[in-house]
Amino acid sequence: DNSCTLSFLLVFFVLTLFRPAFSINTLSSTESLTISSNRTLVSPGNIFELGFFSTTSSSRWYLGMWYKKVSVRTYVWVANRDNPLSNASGTLKISGNNLVLLGDSNKSVWSTNLTRGNERSPVVAELLANGNFVMRDSRGFLWQSFDFPTDTLLPDMKLGYDLKTGLNRFLISWRSSDDPSSGNYSYKLETLRLPEFYLSSGVFRLHRSGPWNGIRFSGIPEDQKLSYMVYNFTENSEEVAYTFRMTNNSIYSRLTLGFSGDFQRLTWNPSIGIWILFWSSPVDPQCDTYLMCGPNAYCDVNTSPICNCIQGFRPKNMQQWDQRVWANGCIRRTRLSCSGDGFTRMKNMKLPETTMAIVDRSIGVKECEKRCLSDCNCTAFANADIRNGGTGCVIWTGELEDSRTYFAEGQDLYVRLAAADLV
Repeated sequence: DNSCTLSFLLVFFVLTLFRPAFSINTLSSTESLTISSNRTLVSPGNIFELGFFSTTSSSRWYLGMWYKKVSVRTYVWVANRDNPLSNASGTLKISGNNLVLLGDSNKSVWSTNLTRGNERSPVVAELLANGNFVMRDSRGFLWQSFDFPTDTLLPDMKLGYDLKTGLNRFLISWRSSDDPSSGNYSYKLETLRLPEFYLSSGVFRLHRSGPWNGIRFSGIPEDQKLSYMVYNFTENSEEVAYTFRMTNNSIYSRLTLGFSGDFQRLTWNPSIGIWILFWSSPVDPQCDTYLMCGPNAYCDVNTSPICNCIQGFRPKNMQQWDQRVWANGCIRRTRLSCSGDGFTRMKNMKLPETTMAIVDRSIGVKECEKRCLSDCNCTAFANADIRNGGTGCVIWTGELEDSRTYFAEGQDLYVRLAAADLV
């Protein structure tokens, strides 16, 4: 009996002593993470790690998540980004029905802030293999970090609206490379008419992604299809959201809104130990600038000046146009007659802003053309979805704004003109 007891105590001592070496991904209601203990949660597969960190330029502390195997410390989520701990006194634990982060004098600096009855089973916090930090009970998730992104979109995360709950998931940049507090830039989905993302600084819009065309966003042609990555945009009665997933989980890829306002696709290259930039948006500081050329004009990096009136239009203010002040854009040379009008086809375009567009996903491009001609207010039309020859119909009834051309991978835009301007 004594030998059995001694063996049990020895095993217990070893397990306790070396517990931090194991990949423990759960936090029970009787456990806690503290800065002093240096304990972390590690996801299955050892891809992500969650714990406390401090910035190099200050003594502030944060609860965050990073890639465990990436040699360059890369943070993907921060819980208390705008309410840091002032010193190395911090504790994460489950209190009642919530995850709470406590600082000095047990003051709460961050919480999941859920309200629920006591009839449900006990809760546990868990770091999943995909980097989703969740709080759950026996019935499912009660809260998840994927619903509250900071500056990074990971595979399986969603950007956009949960229409059932009203939740809008969007990105906000870091303040600087060493300050994870909310920065100057945001990347949000707008769902009026055709959904599209806007990069903004405060209330000022800086760049528009263009609408989803079934393969990619029309204003980000650089986002090419990759064999190990699948893009998806969902628009139904429950959600309007963009996500991507990896078919090869050994490849780490992320979308990040940088503190300088660049929205980037980065993929880790372990052989050389750096993040490879696949694309960055906006690409061109002029043609990708929101409303650069004014209404009924388009931007082309291969022309001088870069702003051009659409065929059949002329500068509204020629003097300002010659001075390269393009905000007033262009106006029609010939008024539409509502009969005898036709269309000019503009290839490889970023589709104009769709705020005032009419969308019908049930018809194809031929029917879309007929419908535009039968509507005296129609000014242009295009396919909503370019897959398999193109389906869906987008009709503009006002001015065409924020358009540009691309060398390739853009969309066809059909602009309505009077017969005299079709030559």
